[in-house]
Amino acid sequence: MKPRIAIPEPCSYDGDYSRRALPSYLKAIESCGGEPVVIALSSSPEEIANRITGCCAVLLPGSKADVDPQKYGAGKHSKTAAPDPARDAADELLLQDAYNMRKPVLGICYGLQSLNVWRTGTLVQHIESGVNHSPVNKSAPAHAITLEPDSLLGRQLGSGPERREIAVNSSHHQAAEVAGDALRVVARSEDGVVEALEGTLPGHYVLAVQWHPERDFDQDENSRNLFKNFIRAAERWPNSGS
Repeated sequence: MKPRIAIPEPCSYDGDYSRRALPSYLKAIESCGGEPVVIALSSSPEEIANRITGCCAVLLPGSKADVDPQKYGAGKHSKTAAPDPARDAADELLLQDAYNMRKPVLGICYGLQSLNVWRTGTLVQHIESGVNHSPVNKSAPAHAITLEPDSLLGRQLGSGPERREIAVNSSHHQAAEVAGDALRVVARSEDGVVEALEGTLPGHYVLAVQWHPERDFDQDENSRNLFKNFIRAAERWPNSGS
């Protein structure tokens, strides 16, 4: 039986964005042997709970929204986009279930930020840097990041005992600032911007990246490895065969 992966729609207030963005995530999940289960943001909490009961992992995708800064005790920056309460509510339900049941979690871009805030971390609301984190081409390699070798991410992407640099695409103006509870920073770009977080709780697969591996899945081995390892973790989740 294929592992079923819960994934919320990207954005409730921009249907065009969601329809453009979602297929790449679904294709990457399916290509690696998973079965995506899309969570409609119009669903009630009860409907979401029913949908995720049969899922053994959670993927939090990117979004056009920004996390409401009130959630991490900050005033709103002038460049901060509108929040998406429906997406927040879905993410929170999915994360609560995943942490309760130790289901694997993969966060991508907004998904990293949503996870970090849910774990009581904070965000940089607008990056000011010489590194272009939101270039015109959102799929091509944009800049390098450095991986921590003693990390889940470092091991997945073939890092040895030394720190390793890889090139990633980029499409964001916010990033994690203070890592949340039981999360640690495992990759940064050359300007110090956080590019990946992972969980520190034993036996619980939690990984989040700031770039978009679904966008260059067909061309980039590192992107494919991220999805392959995530689906493998979902297959190994204790109740995945039930």
